[in-house]
Amino acid sequence: MIKKEMIAMLLAGGQGSRLGVLTSKVAKPAVAFGGKYRIIDFPLSNCINSGVDTVGVLTQYQPLRLNTHIGIGIPWDLDRNVGGVTVLPPYEKSSKTEWYTGTANAIYQNLNYMETYNPEYVLILSGDHIYKMDYEVMLDFHKATNADVTIAVMPVPMEEASRFGIVVTDENNVITDFQEKPAEPKSNLASMGIYIFSWKALRESLIALKDQSNCDFGKHIIPWLKERGDRMAAYEFNGYWKDVGTLGSYWEANMELIDIIPEFNLYEEFWKIYTSSEIIAPQYISADAKVDKCIVGDGTEIYGEVHNSVIGPGVTIKKGAVVRDSIIMRGTTIGENVTVDRSIIAEGVTVGNDVEIGIGEEAPNKFKPAVYAFGLAVIGEKSAIPAGVKIGKNTAISGITTAEDYPNGILESGESIIKEGDMA
Repeated sequence: MIKKEMIAMLLAGGQGSRLGVLTSKVAKPAVAFGGKYRIIDFPLSNCINSGVDTVGVLTQYQPLRLNTHIGIGIPWDLDRNVGGVTVLPPYEKSSKTEWYTGTANAIYQNLNYMETYNPEYVLILSGDHIYKMDYEVMLDFHKATNADVTIAVMPVPMEEASRFGIVVTDENNVITDFQEKPAEPKSNLASMGIYIFSWKALRESLIALKDQSNCDFGKHIIPWLKERGDRMAAYEFNGYWKDVGTLGSYWEANMELIDIIPEFNLYEEFWKIYTSSEIIAPQYISADAKVDKCIVGDGTEIYGEVHNSVIGPGVTIKKGAVVRDSIIMRGTTIGENVTVDRSIIAEGVTVGNDVEIGIGEEAPNKFKPAVYAFGLAVIGEKSAIPAGVKIGKNTAISGITTAEDYPNGILESGESIIKEGDMA
């Protein structure tokens, strides 16, 4: 019998629908972040930096990019004969076949995988948060408090508390009450969706609630254990943590990386973030180019101006183009004399010459006002923008567009172009 003290189960199957066209072709954890990284790199790097060398990655929605990126785990030193990283998609069983229908249901469907390692503890993680955390310190806390489950929590503003699972603790950090997205929260300590379970408690709760539809940790497992009388502790985290679940928070988190003193530092020697990166040419910045306060990926060629932006690898920004306050992902080409303001442009996009993106006054998006907001123009993967058009704010584009798609050459603020077959 293989024996591991703690294994990690990383939930990476989310669609991330609030990221709109950015996740029309990829799972949210596979979305690019900070130029060269993908969102899933952060929890994977946290695992290996914390000494957790056995990680099951649960995938479901659009898994191809994610699976290719993870491979056999070489960049994170997770290519192990015993343990390492294992991708765990839903699979056909003899009795019935079903997709993962909730966070806890996904874990339950992989009981056999976990039992293989006979762990003492199981670490449950989300694949779509940006942070650095030493899970070993959290495990030490879990042991010291003699808890059956420890929930990582962090203080949030009281007015935002109703968006989260909220815990109430006593003076010994023992959880006395748990509220899932309460209308009237009793505290401002929010669950981060990071849990350490003692194996016995996790296994028993998953089996007991196996027939619960859409079984979820916050809504079902934690309340069930609480009612049973299991000991629950809250591990307070005070570092940088960002749920990049909306276009606004995703854009903001990228922009924070280029502050003069970034709140979230990618350059620390002692806690590196690892990623799978191709060996490509170095970046090239021409004599006439202007670049300030930017992250610029390898293989990128800049002939125009780039200010306060995050530019991925293999991007081309042609002569006369001006890019400000924007995120441009790998393999995109920005044509000559283009202006890009406060925009997110996904991978492999082609922008024709003389295009203006992010212009005019704001207007609510008519298609999905809650998603396409924050004054951003968002262009989905492998889209094409014809020469000479103008694109307003709170807009979304997905697909190969032509001049006919832009009435009078303009996509007004609040409008969208989603080509047939593309999701948004």
